[in-house]
Amino acid sequence: MAEAVPSDTRELVRLVYEESLKAREIVSQYAHHTPLDPSATFSRLTRARVYLKYENLQKTGSFKIRGALYKIYSIKNEARGVVAASAGNHAQGVAYAASVFGLPAVIVMPETASIAKVEATKGYGAEVVLYGRVFDDAEAKALEIARERGYTFIPAFDDVKIIAGQGTIAHELIQDLGDFDAVVVPVGGGGLISGIASVLKTVKPGIKVYGVEPENAPKFTKSLEAGRPVRVEIRPTIADGLAVKRPGDITFRIVRELVDDIVTVSEEEIAHAIYMLLERGKVLAEGAGAAALAALLTGKLPVEGRKVVAIVSGGNIDLTALYRVLIRGLAASGRIVTLEGYVPDIPGTLADVAAVIARHRGNILEVVHDRSDLGAPAWHTRLRVTLEVPGPAEAEALLNELAERGYRLRLKGQKPEAP
Repeated sequence: MAEAVPSDTRELVRLVYEESLKAREIVSQYAHHTPLDPSATFSRLTRARVYLKYENLQKTGSFKIRGALYKIYSIKNEARGVVAASAGNHAQGVAYAASVFGLPAVIVMPETASIAKVEATKGYGAEVVLYGRVFDDAEAKALEIARERGYTFIPAFDDVKIIAGQGTIAHELIQDLGDFDAVVVPVGGGGLISGIASVLKTVKPGIKVYGVEPENAPKFTKSLEAGRPVRVEIRPTIADGLAVKRPGDITFRIVRELVDDIVTVSEEEIAHAIYMLLERGKVLAEGAGAAALAALLTGKLPVEGRKVVAIVSGGNIDLTALYRVLIRGLAASGRIVTLEGYVPDIPGTLADVAAVIARHRGNILEVVHDRSDLGAPAWHTRLRVTLEVPGPAEAEALLNELAERGYRLRLKGQKPEAP
């Protein structure tokens, strides 16, 4: 039977806060009190005092275990088993929590879920069913399975106890940091930000709470504009954990009441934040986990000069996605470049070009020597070389030396100069 939810939003917030106090006792027994560290690099880049809350170091690699633990604890004596729908992190949280309390678990995941998250969920002992393209499709299937088997459905976000469990993060922030000015939270269905906002605004009403969602899944942005939860069309996003079509009814009420602003970030901005967290912070984050930092790095929030916490909500990124992010990040920073142009088709040319590259500490990744290019001048061939370089300055220097030696190569994207 569904738990009664107060019709008055302020009463709802009070209930979430009171439940979060109980949740803190349970969650602390089975999950980590995750680290909270200042970042000199991101503070300098944003002109704020930035702290990172590392929920990517939580058990199962995500904050989702908190809400799952408290919810399943609360129904463990009545439930025959549990069913959940998830793009991955809620799945692992429910699977782990079910194993802790000795209940069978069935998890329905979208067909687009990363292989890493599917295998990790199976590793916690859950039965995994792949269904649909996005979370909402998987949720409909999960409700059907729950009815068929007589299992209890565990919502991903729109549930008071789930929200209260996620709110235990805010208690840790208060304990570890005390006074701070703002917290930036990634937003999927809204469970995390609702829990954090309910606790912070109850204990320290002056703290600003900001939400961040992908431009490709702007459900809260559109819903707040409409004044009610609305469904949006989702485009592919690297922040798959935030790819929800519609806010929850409970979470929308809390967000509208307590959250100071919601901003959106692009796919490029999220990918850049993943790259920066890994290179500068030595922290591995998934797309959803990097969204809060993406908003800070792009200057979309008024945090200059303020003490602000960014929630790194998870680290379960698919390795193929990580590879693409790293390659794009290296290219964007000028550390992977591609040279193109026409060179004489005579013995020794390629060796000469390679020697110039080596002198400037370049490392060749790929060479394409294309004699079939019909645009090549007589006795020339088209050459394309992809290489690693220490930085843009070295790339410019080696291009200049190549030009001095008569090789008219240009960076990819620029029109090659024919000899």
